[in-house]
Amino acid sequence: MDGDRRGWHQCLLSGAVFAVCMAGTTLPTPLYGLYQEKFGFSELTVTVVYAVYAFGVIGVLLLVGNASDAVGRRPVLLSGLGFAAASAVCFLCATGLGWLYAGRLLSGLSAGLFTGAATAYVMDLAPNGGASRATFVATAANIGGLGFGPLLAGLLAQYAAWPLYLPFAVHLVLVVGSAAVLLRLPETVREPRPLSTVRPQRPGLPIQVRAVFVPAATASMVGFALFGVFTSVSPAFLAHSLHVDNHAVSGLVVALAFFASTAGQLAVGRIGVARSLPLGCAGLLAALALLAGALRWDLLPLVVLSAIVGGGGQGLTFRGALSAVAEASPPDRRAAVISALFVVAYAGISVPVIGVGLLTGPIGLEGAGLVFIACMAVLISSAAAYLLRRPVRATT
Repeated sequence: MDGDRRGWHQCLLSGAVFAVCMAGTTLPTPLYGLYQEKFGFSELTVTVVYAVYAFGVIGVLLLVGNASDAVGRRPVLLSGLGFAAASAVCFLCATGLGWLYAGRLLSGLSAGLFTGAATAYVMDLAPNGGASRATFVATAANIGGLGFGPLLAGLLAQYAAWPLYLPFAVHLVLVVGSAAVLLRLPETVREPRPLSTVRPQRPGLPIQVRAVFVPAATASMVGFALFGVFTSVSPAFLAHSLHVDNHAVSGLVVALAFFASTAGQLAVGRIGVARSLPLGCAGLLAALALLAGALRWDLLPLVVLSAIVGGGGQGLTFRGALSAVAEASPPDRRAAVISALFVVAYAGISVPVIGVGLLTGPIGLEGAGLVFIACMAVLISSAAAYLLRRPVRATT
């Protein structure tokens, strides 16, 4: 019993470290309008700055997504916290657009190191028989941290001094504290190997994972695509179309989507993985319809509802996908397979975001949003049909 208690305590601490790292990746979300005023760049540039982060994540996942399986979880996670600290320093020193690109890239490198390794670490630290609960801790830490970032930045930007500096100073302190916590947690890889033994990941997957990976990754990609566009352009829509200039409100609307995702993840344990994936796709489709109404009639309540419904749908698909893939993976390949899942998910974040930015100039933010909604509706419908025909099987 004491061992179980100690295991869950360590599991939760590692989840808290995970959340702190991920919070830094969304911290700039409600601040982009202020950066536009300060540096004078377009909405396209906002989406490119946002997408640079996703490219950093994908690059790390492809090159060293399997590193923690070899060298150990803690060295990889400490490196990720180092990149998170460097990202905060870039934003604190920002005197031009180049600093923002550098900060977002470093943030992407940090998230790339964390996504697979931290998820595997949380599951490693859980007591025997706690895989389902540990998966929830990992996904809740990931998505909850993403939600905490814009909420913290929005509140500090609206109600405290130095709106472009204080959020990153606070996060830097949290990163240092997280490093101290991580150093007190045990290593879970029994026989770590030198970093020189790590090779870039090959596209192949273990045979036992392939049957669940395609449908799980498809559903996960759709959810991340909706999140990517929502977090990158919704503050601009709130400011320009709805005249909502309160940074705390902008941060709260984005945070609601991530917090609703956490609630959706919690529901997976009750409804099961096989049903959560198509139901999540249905929730994402409903969220797109609400977002289309918000764009058409400029209604804030529909934006809020879209955030909540879409977040819930994303949570169902995300935890369902992660549970299916993680449980099907052999322990010595778990971080690598999870990293492959995140490569697909973050591809969903980057490409649609840039597409919306490119369309904003010629047809406006509303038109670009509607084109995105139409494309995502087709993809979501296809994914749901695929999942109904070939449901994912998992023990969660």
